[in-house]
Amino acid sequence: MTPLEIHQFPYDIDDNYGVLLHAPDTGETACIDCGITQTYFEALAEKGWQLSHLFITHHHFDHVNGVLDLKAETGCEVIGPSYKAAGTIQGIDRYVKDGERFAFAGHEVQVLHTPGHTMDLLCYYLPGPGLIFVGDTLFAMGCGKAFEGTPQMIWESLKKLHALPPDTLIYCSHEYTQENAAFALSVDPENSDLQQRSREVDALRAQDKPTVPFTLATELATNPFLRANDAGIRRQLGMQTAAEVDVFVKIRELRG
Repeated sequence: MTPLEIHQFPYDIDDNYGVLLHAPDTGETACIDCGITQTYFEALAEKGWQLSHLFITHHHFDHVNGVLDLKAETGCEVIGPSYKAAGTIQGIDRYVKDGERFAFAGHEVQVLHTPGHTMDLLCYYLPGPGLIFVGDTLFAMGCGKAFEGTPQMIWESLKKLHALPPDTLIYCSHEYTQENAAFALSVDPENSDLQQRSREVDALRAQDKPTVPFTLATELATNPFLRANDAGIRRQLGMQTAAEVDVFVKIRELRG
């Protein structure tokens, strides 16, 4: 089977990234969320791909504002969360929940429910190619704010991602990495991997290059929100004997 092709592109709502996922063998193309319809149209035209599927991660405006227009223009099948939330997502054809699996272009897609940022947030994991699209669950060296759930819920959600293979390639929805790196260094200042990654991020952003995607292994080494058991972070916070969830909650509190 020919490897899937991925095209990531920015759109200017809140440093968002859109993603197209294309199967050369079948011609099928999926997009992850849709905030600004025109940007997705332009991306599809640039690649010469026809949209067949749209995977929705959650109901926030910058992720769903263009869904109905994109569906009307392309006839794509819209797949999204079955969970109730503060917002209502229009246009979903197939509702999915935690643990469900479906096929895209011959590839299995596993659905992970990761509530906390919103109550309906889903991640889409493709174990074959080792890809996951996490929406606003996890960012490079960061994680989503608890707008609808609690920090404790986010911790439980992140544990689902923590359990994936370390070489899993992660696509998140925002370019927050430089700011996240600065915060990460404030709670994990002696981490040499983090120091090096921060320098690499600064160099990429100085050239207006993306810092997304990234591997889970990189996050496990540098993202404080996945490192609540780390002795250095615990010393920095004065929480050497605290439960992991309490360390996470403190880090999330400090991040604001």
